[in-house]
Amino acid sequence: MNVVLRQEKKFLIGLPDYYYHSGNLAKFMLEDSHNWGDGYPIRSLYFDSLDDRDFQEKLDGLSTRRKIRLRCYGPDSPFALLEVKQKEGAMQKKRSLRLPREEAVRLTRGDYSGLLACPEPLAQECYAVMNIHCYRPRAVVEYRRRAFIARENKIRVTFDHHIIATESNFNIFDSNLCQYPVQDQSLVVLEVKYNGFLLSYIKDMLSGAANGELSVSKYCLSRTVSKHFYF
Repeated sequence: MNVVLRQEKKFLIGLPDYYYHSGNLAKFMLEDSHNWGDGYPIRSLYFDSLDDRDFQEKLDGLSTRRKIRLRCYGPDSPFALLEVKQKEGAMQKKRSLRLPREEAVRLTRGDYSGLLACPEPLAQECYAVMNIHCYRPRAVVEYRRRAFIARENKIRVTFDHHIIATESNFNIFDSNLCQYPVQDQSLVVLEVKYNGFLLSYIKDMLSGAANGELSVSKYCLSRTVSKHFYF
């Protein structure tokens, strides 16, 4: 199991700003090893309770909340990551567990029984939560991400663009998912993930973001196509 605890800042910027900032960052930061051109694909299947508990807690802006998702990096991926992301005040805690493709497919069908055979505590926790609260697959979100890592202190800066989604097919390994845009395709989600302090050149980049800091939920966007929620 992998555990990450950090702060996250999110901004919405336009495509011109994305190309400008990503070009500058490439001079000072390490590019993610998976970057190619405009980045790499990410697909995430979000689970939620029958009464949309996690979705509603995000809309209500609760300081402590959780979401459970299954993430892969394209339909040909041999594995997926089961992730639990929790907001605890100003910090974001993410725990992830690598699952083989076959087990991940079972989760996309709403069959969580395979988690019982996994010795990892996170698998047992997810099985309990997803059954007690009747979690079901809710939406698949896909986008391209270009990521950079600071040499000095592992700050991670990501640009997520061309965000699309579907609520009708939950198989993240399907190469023919019928998806639709969930926000203006000229917008890019800029995220900065860090512990401790931000470097000055990253602070300067963020200060120029016209709309200021926002909490852009890709999951909420996927569930509310006609209304965009930024918290």
